[in-house]
Amino acid sequence: MPNTSWGDATAILAAHGVEEDTSFYRDFTSADEKAVLTVPQRIQDAWLRNDADKFADVFTADGSLLLQDNQLTSRDEIRGYMRTGFAGPLKGAHVHGWPLEVKFLEPGIAIAITEGGIIRAGESEIAPENQIRAVWVVVRNGEGDLSLFSHQSSPVKG
Repeated sequence: MPNTSWGDATAILAAHGVEEDTSFYRDFTSADEKAVLTVPQRIQDAWLRNDADKFADVFTADGSLLLQDNQLTSRDEIRGYMRTGFAGPLKGAHVHGWPLEVKFLEPGIAIAITEGGIIRAGESEIAPENQIRAVWVVVRNGEGDLSLFSHQSSPVKG
């Protein structure tokens, strides 16, 4: 019988060099929900470090990122876009968010919906114009690794 567990969140984050934020999970405390939510935590960590490689490596090779008006359709496109952003207008910025929903669609596919936003350099909280909701499509490969297949964010306030 194949392993249907999504893994241990603490171990997943440790393997990626990310410090676990147990408060991030909020009401999503089952082992599988927490495992899925390691993907947004890995993205938050990459933003905090302004590390485009670490950010892009969360995605599958053919991963998709819709950020503002930019549709990126591969890990390499995502890496280049974030490298430019972290060197320019996103330098020193980071993101913070929290889960609103986690759903398991298939044995190896889950979605998470989060709310949060970008905290620009020199700011201490999310400005109203930087608040977003995001949809994360998380996939688990045959070895149990979790990756981000698709991420889309939309402004909360127009």
